[in-house]
Amino acid sequence: MKTVLLTGANGFLGGHLCRTLLQRGYAVRAYVRPGGNQRMLSGLPLDIWEGDLRDTDNVRGATYGCDYVIHAGAVAQVNPARSRTVVDVNVGGTAAVLTAATEAQVERLVFVGTANVFGFGSKEQPGDEACPYNGARYGLDYMDSKLVATRMVTQAAVEHRVPAVLVHPTFMLGPIDHKITSNALLLALYQGQLAGIPTGGKNYIHVDDAATATVNALTEGRLGESYILGNENLSYREAFALMADVMHVRPPRWLVPRPVTRLIGQVSDWKYQLTGRLAQLNSAMAAVANDGHYFTADKAVQELHLPQTPVRVAIQDAFDWFQQHGIIQKAAWQPGTHEFRQFAGSGQ
Repeated sequence: MKTVLLTGANGFLGGHLCRTLLQRGYAVRAYVRPGGNQRMLSGLPLDIWEGDLRDTDNVRGATYGCDYVIHAGAVAQVNPARSRTVVDVNVGGTAAVLTAATEAQVERLVFVGTANVFGFGSKEQPGDEACPYNGARYGLDYMDSKLVATRMVTQAAVEHRVPAVLVHPTFMLGPIDHKITSNALLLALYQGQLAGIPTGGKNYIHVDDAATATVNALTEGRLGESYILGNENLSYREAFALMADVMHVRPPRWLVPRPVTRLIGQVSDWKYQLTGRLAQLNSAMAAVANDGHYFTADKAVQELHLPQTPVRVAIQDAFDWFQQHGIIQKAAWQPGTHEFRQFAGSGQ
């Protein structure tokens, strides 16, 4: 039986990766932060390894005896826009994983990035893996750090030190989201917490599809290549209408003009500077919400056999799971926090 070290195992995607790996017959060593929420992993036959990704010795120990590594661990924080922790974990953690994978001579490393490290396009001409990064103007350490990490892994693969394949999910929706991260947008809409609709949009994918293609990358795909894992491009107006239809609620109707979104972001920045308390969003997040982050996943469909489950199904699966677990009634999230974070593309 082959063993896979999976970092970020207790995250939204990580939990689904654990289940997919186990279904495929792999043994899984789940690398998680000490004291982290492990509800995503409850009841699964895993080898739990606690540690900080920035601790190279600990990561090296976790990698020992593993045949593969899937590096999905990251800090997806976008508020505040600048964070030393985000950079340290996303860049330093990737460096530690690369060092450990090199020394352990693993058969393959699959790095989980984000589609935001590539240039986005329009619905008619969506961005792909060849489009240069255009997110620097947002000033988000999350995006910038994931770009640096992506380049580190690509360089390691090109220099033949690490047999690596890179996958880059877009915005993931689906069930089994105990931390309520990506799906918080659904809950906010269901509870009427969204007053308006940003002018931008993004690409959506069922989390199970992303997990399937990521595990496929252990044995498929070309070394050193990046693959965007996505499916449907929807404006926020289209996405909210679809979500509302599935959940049988009314969608927001007010389209927030771009200048108004920018002003809200700027006012939030000033409030943070004056009080030291984070507002619901910041100017970087507002700028992201105004843009259409549209991508094509044709390359991953062809080379990683990425499934293309309709986004409607992903929404239904997530909503059904929340209902089954009583989360809809409990409203177990902080309105005005997670849902706004999603506009900045932090769906991991």
